[in-house]
Amino acid sequence: MSIYNKFIGKTVELSISGKNRIIGMMIDIGSDIIVVYDGEQFIYVPKMHIHCINSSTENETEIEKPKSVPINLEEESISFRKILTNAKGLFSEIFITSNQSIHGYITNIMNDYFIFYSPVYKMMLIPMHHLKWLIPYKESERPYTLTNEELPLVPFNLTFARTFTEQCKKYEGKLVIFDLGKDQNKIGKLVKLDNGQIQLTIKRNKSVFLNIQHIKTLHLP
Repeated sequence: MSIYNKFIGKTVELSISGKNRIIGMMIDIGSDIIVVYDGEQFIYVPKMHIHCINSSTENETEIEKPKSVPINLEEESISFRKILTNAKGLFSEIFITSNQSIHGYITNIMNDYFIFYSPVYKMMLIPMHHLKWLIPYKESERPYTLTNEELPLVPFNLTFARTFTEQCKKYEGKLVIFDLGKDQNKIGKLVKLDNGQIQLTIKRNKSVFLNIQHIKTLHLP
């Protein structure tokens, strides 16, 4: 039994990594994930990113308990990995960095990362421990109102390594973009990955070294 069971059906406030805040009704609790409903959408939050949970009276009278949930599990208990697995192929919004969401769908789940297809960034590799939360779209919603032809739900027919580190090594010698390219020091050719450190050649042939533990996303240009 979770110490948070007393919050089931009640409105709570979650303080999340990156100075973010979520307010909503706590719907379900798993071993490593919490589900909150804010009256419009379901928010799946890994416990590792929750700094604090408080009771909240804000919007309490406005939130009605939902009749169904967007991600159904056959098992009685939920977990982070089960949610990711059952979210495959569902249009979703995921939050990775402190200031930007990514929209698309999960295609593959590996040991410590997952593959996410975004119509903006295309194929992305995302370490699981950097996912702050996941919000499934409603059935009638599609990212950017794209049609089935513009955004088909097609799994990648590629072979992926079991771990994020092993997959990154496959990109040695290739141009890569880390963390959505917001930092110019994270766009360049991946020269080598050794002992958790990435050597990257960025613009004007300058070398930088990045700790793979702090890489939140990877995609190719």
